[in-house]
Amino acid sequence: MKISRRTFLGGVLVVGVPVALPGSAQAADEFAPNVFVRLDDRGRITVTAPKPESGQGVRTMVALLVAEELMVGLDDVRLEQAHGDTARFGSQAVGGSFSARQLHEPLRRAAATARCLLVTAAARRWGVPVEECAARDGAVRHGRRVLRYGSLVRDAAALDPATVPVTLTPPERWRLLGRTRAGRVDAKAIMTGKARYGIDTRPPGTLVAVVLRPQWIGAVVDAVDDRAAKAVPGVVAVTTLDPATSGQGGVAVIARSVPEALRGREALRVTWRGGTPTADSRQWLADLETALPAVPTAPGPVAFEATYKLPLLAHAPMEPMNATAHVTAAGLTVWTPTQDPGTLRLILARQFGLDQAAVRVETALTGGSFGRRIEFDPVLEAVACSRVAGAPVSVLWTRDDDMRHDSYRPMSVHRLAAVVDAEGVPTWRAHGVATWPLNILPFFDNPDIVKANGDHFPYTVPGQVDVTLRDAPLRTGFWRSVYAGHFQYAEESFLAELGHRAGLDQVELRRRLLPADSRLRRVLDVAASRAGHVRPGVTRGVACHEEYGSVVAVVADASEGRVRRVTAAVDVGPVLHLSGVRAQVEGGVMDALSTVSGAQITVRDGRVVQSSFRDYAWARIDQAPDVDVVLVPSDAPVGGVGELSYPPAAAAIAFATGRPVTGMPVGVGVG
Repeated sequence: MKISRRTFLGGVLVVGVPVALPGSAQAADEFAPNVFVRLDDRGRITVTAPKPESGQGVRTMVALLVAEELMVGLDDVRLEQAHGDTARFGSQAVGGSFSARQLHEPLRRAAATARCLLVTAAARRWGVPVEECAARDGAVRHGRRVLRYGSLVRDAAALDPATVPVTLTPPERWRLLGRTRAGRVDAKAIMTGKARYGIDTRPPGTLVAVVLRPQWIGAVVDAVDDRAAKAVPGVVAVTTLDPATSGQGGVAVIARSVPEALRGREALRVTWRGGTPTADSRQWLADLETALPAVPTAPGPVAFEATYKLPLLAHAPMEPMNATAHVTAAGLTVWTPTQDPGTLRLILARQFGLDQAAVRVETALTGGSFGRRIEFDPVLEAVACSRVAGAPVSVLWTRDDDMRHDSYRPMSVHRLAAVVDAEGVPTWRAHGVATWPLNILPFFDNPDIVKANGDHFPYTVPGQVDVTLRDAPLRTGFWRSVYAGHFQYAEESFLAELGHRAGLDQVELRRRLLPADSRLRRVLDVAASRAGHVRPGVTRGVACHEEYGSVVAVVADASEGRVRRVTAAVDVGPVLHLSGVRAQVEGGVMDALSTVSGAQITVRDGRVVQSSFRDYAWARIDQAPDVDVVLVPSDAPVGGVGELSYPPAAAAIAFATGRPVTGMPVGVGVG
């Protein structure tokens, strides 16, 4: 690759990034060939991570990509988190398992550009051909001659980049990518409490706000008596939040400390109106069941039909929602854990009539997202509170707030039917779905989009999938794997039941329905081989999934109703971060175990019943099975993995533990 002269602006070489940096300049003792990589005259390498870190390991992957191409160790790379700026960094959203797919080539090229410029600078200083020089361990070498990177930054920065070809390190020569079990680069800071999450953010003079939120679904403030709240020592202000502009609405109490804010909230007297105070999720589920599409005409006798009912689910990240904002005459600064700082900046500028240059979004380390932090309601609350207080304000959600005012994974009901051959193998299928759209985004109010997002049936069985949507009666949003978690759970559970009724081996049934040369059949064979023979007293569940440019097969073994071992074989194309891929698969398995075992959100009398991990039954450590993740190499393009394992793991665990008959979770009152 050659770099256009037009990208060399103001002394900064800009490559491998969406947009050049007009008017930017680099220091005399610094070499900044692009917005991702910077070297100083002491050889220190600083890398800017353009996307947020919420536990998925994106910052470690970024560091590995750069260290690989700069021929240095992982410890030689320092990380900085990018602030929100789409013009500078392009899309900064994390979601849809896109991070690795979007970042791997631009970041490798960014680092490779720096390396090639440094090598060229050294070659010209020595007066030798570039081909005779090599970069290694933070230096350029030619025979016994060595020049450290730091001594070359001025020469490299002065080069015309259009004259320097850039080559990437081929995978067979990788030292770090896919070759090392590197842990997270911020693991030590996290373990020692030095890492600063969004909830830790406290700029000088920061006040704290908590919100008394609507007391039933859809309610709005009718009247507020805040006299007792304002009398609480430390309370600075009380303000009503407009749900049209300031999040989900309610009444915010702004104080000098968290305890004072909470005491002020307890002292509020608020009456509410509107909404649905009698809402009940059991009725919602029944309504969805009556809305199921009719089973289409089958090409033969329908051998089996089943209905699966899936409940509401909350995101429940370990770090509850929070945001800090400071509104001044000069503009707006926000500190927040978010999945999309660039878009957040654009939205804030547009909503408040500000120039983008007057809005700064500082991206905090995030204690879990799972789709929830693609939304910005806590930020809008913080901005509204800061405008009232005239100071930076940190809005904190309690665990109860977080559980009862989430954007939930929608309920859904699935009716499946099949025609089978003489051996019980399906030859035709029908899948009818009744569910809700994701009402945080208008374009999801479309059955075709829901179907395209959810239906990834990988087997060679013709049939028909029909989707009916009903208006969501509460706030719904993205949840790990989105609609694929619904569709694949029902489809794989149904296929497992067909195999069980026909006395067919679960692995062999799927092998017969997959093309012989498919990636998915290959990982299925690997997973089955790794799991070994089924031992007496063990029930085995099997499921497959293909999405995000990756494939996975999951084998779950259970005894006495408890899953003991899960084997997952995964093909994500070239593996960039070994430990990261394993961790993402393991996390999906644990989410699957939790939802299959009983975690759900229910609504009674217009209110969400669950309020914490006490009654939102997420799996505990002593329930965790042994998880064996097998990485299957391939020459496919880099694929995503963050959401890949959840759908098949849920179906495999459900069958193995005897819970797939009517949906997840069984026996605890779905809805």
